[in-house]
Amino acid sequence: MKLGHGTTAVWSAQLRWEPRITRGPATEGMDVPGTRATSSVDLAEQLEEEIVLGLRYPRERLVEDDLMARFDAKRHAVRSALRELETRGLAERRPNAGAFVRSYTAKEVRDLYAVREILEVSAARMIDLPAAEGCVEELTELQHRHDSAIEAGDLRAVVRANMAFHDALFALTDNTVLTQTIRRHARMAHAMRSVTVTSPDFLDRSRREHWTMIEALRGGDPDLLADTCRAHLLPSRDAYLSRVAGALD
Repeated sequence: MKLGHGTTAVWSAQLRWEPRITRGPATEGMDVPGTRATSSVDLAEQLEEEIVLGLRYPRERLVEDDLMARFDAKRHAVRSALRELETRGLAERRPNAGAFVRSYTAKEVRDLYAVREILEVSAARMIDLPAAEGCVEELTELQHRHDSAIEAGDLRAVVRANMAFHDALFALTDNTVLTQTIRRHARMAHAMRSVTVTSPDFLDRSRREHWTMIEALRGGDPDLLADTCRAHLLPSRDAYLSRVAGALD
């Protein structure tokens, strides 16, 4: 089963896939057909997905000519997309060296997740409970989409459905500035999430926690909602620190 560019799923006897992700198209040994990006925004979205899927690694150089060929895009569109990635906290530009996927030290990872915990737990406690049935139904539908993507082994759809779920959840605060701030800091953590997004065990935990959040919204349990939102952040942080961050300090 193909999971998108450079990603293949292998099913086990328990019908669990085990995705194997090769390096991104700008790296050595990659044989991936180009995908046309219709705009700089579209290109930025595709590069963002490649970062969260682990197809582009922290400190990997984002070469303009390679991206132009990869996405059949004009140079101005590539440069605009790279600026957008910088704005999202996903890329950084170095003098006389170009753009790179942003890397984080272990301390920066801990600091980022500490801020995310403050934001997301506070947001969870701001939501009026029990949530309106229409809101619960919307989140339920989004979570069914997330479940289906996991079961199909479609990692790109998993990422999109997960982001949609959390956007809808925190939109219940009715605070646009807070919702946008949460989204920005979640995006900054994409490189960390790449460590867990290919793990069936982590994905199973993620979707079970989503259902617990829905249960808390429906049942009017603010402590359950806040505690689940807090616990939901831990796997990607801890896995990244365990496997990657030490080498980046």
